[in-house]
Amino acid sequence: MPSALSRLDTPELRASIYQFMVYVPGGVASVFLGIWLSEHGLPADQIGLINALPTLCLLLLNIIVGRIADKADDWRTALIVISWLSALAPLPLFFVSEFWGILAVWALTATSNGLVAPIIDAASVRMTRRNGTDFGAVRAWATVGYVFAAAGLGLLLNVLGSGVFVGLYVATVLVRAAVAFILPRFRAPATEATLANTPTGDPAAPSRLRDSLQLWFVLPLLAFSLVNSSNALIGGFAALLWHENGIPSYFLGPLLGIAAVGEAILMFAWRRFGGRVTARNMILACAMAGLLRFTIMAFNPPVEVLFFTQMLHAFSFGMGYFGVVHFIANWTNEANAAEAQGFANMLNMGASMLALIVFGVLFEHFGSYAFFYSTVTALVAIVCVLVSLQIRPPKDAH
Repeated sequence: MPSALSRLDTPELRASIYQFMVYVPGGVASVFLGIWLSEHGLPADQIGLINALPTLCLLLLNIIVGRIADKADDWRTALIVISWLSALAPLPLFFVSEFWGILAVWALTATSNGLVAPIIDAASVRMTRRNGTDFGAVRAWATVGYVFAAAGLGLLLNVLGSGVFVGLYVATVLVRAAVAFILPRFRAPATEATLANTPTGDPAAPSRLRDSLQLWFVLPLLAFSLVNSSNALIGGFAALLWHENGIPSYFLGPLLGIAAVGEAILMFAWRRFGGRVTARNMILACAMAGLLRFTIMAFNPPVEVLFFTQMLHAFSFGMGYFGVVHFIANWTNEANAAEAQGFANMLNMGASMLALIVFGVLFEHFGSYAFFYSTVTALVAIVCVLVSLQIRPPKDAH
């Protein structure tokens, strides 16, 4: 009779444990980094550049790394290598304290960290579709990890101050690198029978990514990247903005964490209703939620309203991200899964880089009103999805 441990030792469980650690370093950075940089005397425009440069690096690397990961024997190998690179990259942060040094080290740190998510998500969605299991339940643990980091570890900001940032960040990436060794194989062996009723994409989809890049396919990915660029602004500036506007530091972690709580609830519940919503309609709902969320934030509302706007993150990120992952899985095949996800991530990085640079300048002059930039990008995102639907209507649940 199999032991309880062996019954629990499933590929989904091991992937979920790693997913828990994927965004823990980012959660730590979202609470601590902006304040840590400000306490080193850096103004908002320089903080914007420090947050933006890694997005430029990811813009250049995501498709290349995705292509290499697709060609590897299994995505697990790429994840182990990248996890350890991201664990070593932040070590020089202990020794830098001025703008150029921090800029260079954080660029390497955040770039290596940002390569993890698109590969583990592309691998997980293919594995769960093949096994007939729930990708949402696996991916939700990444959000739980972010809640743990932002709302849990974020409380250390109130107790110990931002001086613990570097040590705490390094500890989390080292733990993630160690956990990478328990990851399962994601690809099915050539002889393995797969479930006939769990397709892994359109069998007629082109095997080369560039053949898929038609306007109707790119526009929804661009739409999500525009909305998600404002989520990057939350990670780069929200804690600093709220701190400067007099919100007590003990609220900062919970404000960031409550956003991820809403996202996790949506992801855990996704299998019950997600199949009723087409992928592009998910992205459209994401853009509409982003329009409401960030327009309200532009008016610097009280903390009670901020908790409401942060809960909208479940839709302005969670639903949109699911839409993108399923949209890509539906219209591409396994031969270019990580590369296609890397292309979507490249668009995310490009939009985020632009947003962080522009927002940093706007924030210096207009404070919270800088979030009207996000209002504009959300409106453009809505138009992108509607045009895509007009060019190519949904097919079944695609």
